[in-house]
Parts: sequence; C-alpha cells; structure tokens
Amino acid sequence: MTIKNILIVIFIFVGLYVVLDFRDHNFKRATDACIAGTKMLDKPITKQEAKEFCEDKINKGK
Repeated sequence: MTIKNILIVIFIFVGLYVVLDFRDHNFKRATDACIAGTKMLDKPITKQEAKEFCEDKINKGK
C-alpha cells in the first residue's frame, strides 16, 4: 500500500470516530435548553420530570 492509501484509511477511521462520538451533541444541548426553560413555568417540576418531558417532546419533533 502506498502512503496515500494508508492516510485515506486513517482519515476514514478518524471521521467515523468524530461522527459517532458527537452524534448526540445537539440532542443534549436541546434537552438542556428545554430543562432550563421549564424553570419559568408557573408550576415548578423536578429536574427528572423536566428531563423526561423535554426528551419526549424533542423525540416527537424528529
């Protein structure tokens, strides 16, 4: 194999690692923002209830 082919294989593995590692980044950020938004509700809810509520709403939006 030439150096070019070896570099291509290495970059493919690095790309796959990055994609798989940061896949849930946007979902986590959206969930955190939703949880922060639930603190403004009239009826306070626990952090666990807020997390479940937000995950449910975000998953329904997909």
